[in-house]
Amino acid sequence: MALDSASDARERPPREIEAESAPTGGPGDGDARNGGPTVDAAAGLTSEAAAARLAEDGPNKLPERRPASVAEIFARQFLSPFIYILLVAAIASLLVGQTPSAIFIFAVLLLNAAIGAVQEVAAQRSAEALKDMVRGVAHVVRDGAPKAVDFEEIVVGDVVLLSSGDRAPADIDLLSADNLSVDESMLTGESVEVRKAAALDAASKIADDAPITDRADRCFAGSIITKGRGRGIVRATALDTELGRIASRVSRRRVSEPPLMIRIRRFTYQVAGAIMAAIVLLVALMAARGGYGPVEMSMMAIGLAVSTIPEGLPAALTVALAIGMRRMAANNVIIRKLVAVEALGSCTFICSDKTGTLTVNELTIDKILLPSGREYRAEGAGVAPGAVTGEAREHLRELCVTGVLANEGHLDYAGVDWRADGDIVDVAFLVFAKKYGFSLADVRRERRRRRLIPYESERAFSGSVNGEDGAAALYVKGSPEKILAGATHMDLDGELRPVDAAMIEGQFRDLAAQGYRVIALAKRGDVPDTEDGDGDDLRDLTFLGLAAIIDPVRPEAREAIERCKRGGIGVAMVTGDHPLTARAIGVDLGLCPADAEVVTGDMIRTAETEGAGALEVLILPSRIFARIEPVQKELIVETFMKDGHFVAVTGDGVNDAPAMRRANAGVAMGKSGTEVAKDAADLIITDDNFASIVAGVEQGRIVYNNIRKVIALLTATGFSAILLFFLSVAAGLPMPLTAVQLLWLNLVANGLQDVALAFEPKEGGELSRPPRDPAEPIFERHIIEHVLVAGTIMGALAFTVFSSILAAGASEEAARNTTLMLMVLFGNAHALQSRSETKSLFSMAPFGNRFLALAVPGALLIHLAAMRAPVLSDVLQLSPIPLPTFLSLVGVALCFFFAEEVHKFAIRRWSARGAARHDAQMST
Repeated sequence: MALDSASDARERPPREIEAESAPTGGPGDGDARNGGPTVDAAAGLTSEAAAARLAEDGPNKLPERRPASVAEIFARQFLSPFIYILLVAAIASLLVGQTPSAIFIFAVLLLNAAIGAVQEVAAQRSAEALKDMVRGVAHVVRDGAPKAVDFEEIVVGDVVLLSSGDRAPADIDLLSADNLSVDESMLTGESVEVRKAAALDAASKIADDAPITDRADRCFAGSIITKGRGRGIVRATALDTELGRIASRVSRRRVSEPPLMIRIRRFTYQVAGAIMAAIVLLVALMAARGGYGPVEMSMMAIGLAVSTIPEGLPAALTVALAIGMRRMAANNVIIRKLVAVEALGSCTFICSDKTGTLTVNELTIDKILLPSGREYRAEGAGVAPGAVTGEAREHLRELCVTGVLANEGHLDYAGVDWRADGDIVDVAFLVFAKKYGFSLADVRRERRRRRLIPYESERAFSGSVNGEDGAAALYVKGSPEKILAGATHMDLDGELRPVDAAMIEGQFRDLAAQGYRVIALAKRGDVPDTEDGDGDDLRDLTFLGLAAIIDPVRPEAREAIERCKRGGIGVAMVTGDHPLTARAIGVDLGLCPADAEVVTGDMIRTAETEGAGALEVLILPSRIFARIEPVQKELIVETFMKDGHFVAVTGDGVNDAPAMRRANAGVAMGKSGTEVAKDAADLIITDDNFASIVAGVEQGRIVYNNIRKVIALLTATGFSAILLFFLSVAAGLPMPLTAVQLLWLNLVANGLQDVALAFEPKEGGELSRPPRDPAEPIFERHIIEHVLVAGTIMGALAFTVFSSILAAGASEEAARNTTLMLMVLFGNAHALQSRSETKSLFSMAPFGNRFLALAVPGALLIHLAAMRAPVLSDVLQLSPIPLPTFLSLVGVALCFFFAEEVHKFAIRRWSARGAARHDAQMST
């Protein structure tokens, strides 16, 4: 199927196939195709019917995106406003006979494209994984017999056999379900398994427009069968499935752009406008001043354009992003596109998934509450090592034994770590028993199992009869309501007392209000060997206690969220889980107070009917969102973006993909993330950890700060050249520097330092400052101030030297040679001072940026060598400078260096006074 068929797929309702001989009547109201055959639930489709439907509907697969070729990625590097300006400058240089200038520019463009292409190809390969979620083999009934077929050959009407470990190949209406549990977290974001059951008849069938979490009579494509068996009839394939509908939304053209691209485009327009205005003013000044011919005026205009265009910016920008990509990879963040490196650093708001990102995605027994009121806590999340804490631990022993025996899970030590298999709740009880100190094998050996009572949703409990001849006992765990209804006594620190149902119900309500999933445990002794049945008749139970289970918060997530708050970044948790669970996690993380309102999908649905204003009132103040569907998550992101935020969205499931595609930055989970989510993302977190996202935010801010430093350096240098040109024309002097000399200065002498500045490490405190205003341009007040101060000093001093040399009777070539040498020295001093916008260079580590420490003397040595290179010196009109003259130029450059130190000192003083005034206002 092609991508452009997505809209048709969304409009076409899934077929409903009549299932003949279906147990309990089966779902379906007839074939959507007039006159089409019904399906025999026992015999399934015939091979001929399946082949015909496959030919009509096409294969059961989602559309695949063809990865960009190396050539396409290379060509894409030229799609930048700055590249266009440089191309115009190169063509203009050719038209006026400045071939060397054109060659220099074309060489820089090719080098920049090569660097960017290499980095993006590497990122694309790092992000490669499975190309399709619904790929594998399914077991179907065709021609009356079970048969294994590829997922792509599944058609509507196929009767599919499901068992533990299978992945559902399509959307399936269940005909029968035997203890069937399904993991739908990739669609819903809810970590708890969903129990499934076939509809008893057409009347009990759940409506198609019901939330996914409520459709218990259906399995959805991509979901995983965790337990039990089932049989169902395929109702939808490919793009007609719930998974396909989400994938079709992801395939749409992305609306938002990376923040850096928005700012760079705006900066490019500003530079282009400034260049045009400067050329017009310079030509007008030359015409008013007189004495300049058409050729001189043209050369002046080209020289001014070349000096103003930051030719070194594309290469420096690419290098800065590539360095950020490498540093982020060290922090478990893989970048899929180079421009996304800075995206996280620009974000002012993060909408985070809960399961596996803020939590460890492993259900854990957090506490045990006994009827006596004794409380025990378990340390360590999931299968991690830990211990059980609390007084009089011996009273907990029988409850632990019950949790181990009424259990179908397995927990084994693999020599390096623990491996678990089975229902996640069962595994949680086995882990708790290990933390208590039990040997699971010893417990099971001492109390041999005689009969298993498997969990069924209708029962709401599981159990086991264990013991030797004549000494068997029934051990059960399940819903508190079910277990308490069969309890007549309770264990009060080893003493049997009549059960206090009201007291235990109060314990249950308190735990549930804290967001816990609560399981009750009980036992009954003296079960006779002759007792038959499956254990449905619970009676005479001794109530042992309540287990509070939760997917625990990642320990590092709390600190990461606190760092976000200090950095002025808002964080919201968007999940498909229960509202009480979501709020408990939010309180634990510090996202919200205990009485905070949780916004649910139903509340958003109601607000939508009331208009955009009601949505904003509901969504903007909230930080916890629960029972959220994919379209609603996308709506939440849009609402925050309309409020002026740059939004990053994290997720791992298919349900997260549309929102990630809509956001300014999409962040997918690498370990648990689905391919659909990864394909929609800009960045991939390899360890599924929210703390890595925050580290990525910090690295993104470092990258942007370095880009600002490079832009400030280049722009100030360009402004100094503009001032030099205008002062020369105003004084009636010839062109101070030729176009070739200016290109040499920008691309070689200063180019090395521009690129090296992109390697600058963090200054510190990047996450202690609020994020940039999303509307703030790159060329903002602080950079403008720097450009005016530094550019004016350099331009005025350069003009003074140039005019003085001409006044002394030297030739134009000699004056230009000396002025160019001074500009190279200015570039050395300026690059060093650009390491920080406010800090004194003397307070920074001299070799904190080793590349710059090498680039500064390297640029100077290259220029000195060019003065003596036979061919190059002729092209650039260079000649060696006497040592006394060189030393005097060094002295002039040092004047600029210390002027910058004074300027930074003034900035620090102004900032300190502003902070003091702010503190005084806050205190009053």
